[in-house]
Amino acid sequence: MKFIVKANLIDVVAKETYAAEVTIENSKIVYIKKISETLNTFILPGFIDAHVHVESSMLVPSEFARIAVTHGTVGTISDPHEIANVLGVPGVDYMIDNAKQVPFHFYFGAPSCVPATNFETAGAVIDSNDIDALLSRKEIVYLAEMMNFPGVIYKDEEVLKKLASAKKHNKPIDGHAPGLMGDQMKHYFNTGITTDHECFGYMEALEKLQHGVKVLIREGSAAKNFETLISLLKDFPEQIMFCCDDKHPDNLIESHINDHVKRALKEGHDLYNVLRAASYNVVKHYNLPVGLLQTGDNADFIEIDNLKDFTILKTYINGNLVAENGNSFIQSVEAPIVNNFNCRLKQPSDFKLKCVGSKLRVIEVLDGQLITNELFVESFSVNGFAESNAEEDILKIAVVNRYSDAPVAMAFIKNIGLKHGAIASCVAHDCHNIVVVGTNDEDICKAVNLIVKAKGGISLANANEEMVLELPIAGIMTNQPAEVVAEAYTKLDKRAKELGSKLRAPYMSLSFMALLVIPELKLSDKGLFNGKSFEFTDVFLK
Repeated sequence: MKFIVKANLIDVVAKETYAAEVTIENSKIVYIKKISETLNTFILPGFIDAHVHVESSMLVPSEFARIAVTHGTVGTISDPHEIANVLGVPGVDYMIDNAKQVPFHFYFGAPSCVPATNFETAGAVIDSNDIDALLSRKEIVYLAEMMNFPGVIYKDEEVLKKLASAKKHNKPIDGHAPGLMGDQMKHYFNTGITTDHECFGYMEALEKLQHGVKVLIREGSAAKNFETLISLLKDFPEQIMFCCDDKHPDNLIESHINDHVKRALKEGHDLYNVLRAASYNVVKHYNLPVGLLQTGDNADFIEIDNLKDFTILKTYINGNLVAENGNSFIQSVEAPIVNNFNCRLKQPSDFKLKCVGSKLRVIEVLDGQLITNELFVESFSVNGFAESNAEEDILKIAVVNRYSDAPVAMAFIKNIGLKHGAIASCVAHDCHNIVVVGTNDEDICKAVNLIVKAKGGISLANANEEMVLELPIAGIMTNQPAEVVAEAYTKLDKRAKELGSKLRAPYMSLSFMALLVIPELKLSDKGLFNGKSFEFTDVFLK
């Protein structure tokens, strides 16, 4: 098929904009001609999310793509370690196979940390031999985020083998080093790790940039670092990329990388620097065959109305029109059910915690951040058992092993904000056990059992009220259309807020409370964990 597009072409390679007539034939841009006409619209390279876990959208890749193209996204750098922690290498294959069924550029990585640590229970293990085999495949373009930064710094043999495999196959290595600075930061990145999407402070990001690291500015459903870091784009335009990391379905329907672009332009950043962070820099870093509107490139581009409103009019991938005026032309595809879920229904007594100290070590949630603080508060006990104190917003948090029957791990958390009921989720990075927070043991148990019965999902329980969004694929995704999932998720999110949560995204924030590799305090199915010292710690201070 051959066709011609006339528009103002924004050339992010040459950094110039001009009226052009672009000829596309057989998915390629075969000719670009400068013309002297007044044209109303603009064409530019399509956006690429530089780091995302597709599973966090609760959608399979094909369904994620169906929505993302409406926002001008043509590709993603996708780390499948969420499903890998549940199913191992077969989970990675599931993502690749499903992604191949739609016209979208998915580039998957080899999950470097499955499980992320030895302090939690996952559904699978991917060792250095598996990593080497994955990296030998053309579908795997990089070694995904190396979250085990202590293993890198202290030269864990298995970690070093994984890094060596990436170098052997000449594939980039993604980093994950929240808060790491000084000599430890230098040691970590001197091993060949090249990126970091976990910077939550300006000085931290600046030091990493000065060391040559590529910093990904993240704005997801839970972690929001755009405002803190975007000013760095001016001085380090070649080292900045945009990513979402984790995007829940309601937020994905609203926007994707186009939101980064609009906000950066509104703040007055250079047009070409902004668009390069959303496309060119990603293509060059990962050596991707995604088109950049150059002669001979794949015809991957978008058309917008103007540089102020930046409304996405059309999205093309390989010369095919995949979205127009907010409507996606990608069709939903059938996604088979795969899972790994094996735990019994719980009783309220399973969530009883004997009070053995007058003070509690409490996880403090920070809205819009993945990091947490450590607080110390007076314990609240009834008949010798530590209970939630909703009045002071000190609530019980528990993690239930989904892969086998085991004792429930419990601690306490502040800033979830519930005044009644409980919320739970099996989307709990990275091992995807069940994490639950509530005001009383009965509702906590109900919320957990809703997920156990569904073999995965997110839920809410309050007295006689029960709500659940079932996620039967690996316990973290669904085969339902994105619009249906977003509506169900929005209802749960709204109800959690009605029950008292002040968080912008209570379920997304909850999903990171078991992520041990992000400091300071988190809870795994094995106990309360200090992410700074990288060891378990006590809930009670005696």
